[in-house]
Amino acid sequence: MDQNTLDIEFKKAYETISKLSQDQFAPDIMLKLYAYYKQATYGDNNPDYVESDELNLRNGFKLNAWVQLRGMSVENAKKEYIKIVNSL
Repeated sequence: MDQNTLDIEFKKAYETISKLSQDQFAPDIMLKLYAYYKQATYGDNNPDYVESDELNLRNGFKLNAWVQLRGMSVENAKKEYIKIVNSL
């Protein structure tokens, strides 16, 4: 899949999932979608940047899911995101 096709498929997957209610999916699926989306759009995160007062339990889970993808390429993150959306 070339970069242009990958970007189009990623955008379509994002638009598809954005139209659905978050209540329809298990929390682990939502965390995976969040982490792959962040990795695909921002790359590796910087947990030192997070303000300690902003880090509540929910955000901690989200940050942890994203940290686990550290080093994954943007392209692979997009592919995994698309794969999850298509499986739903």
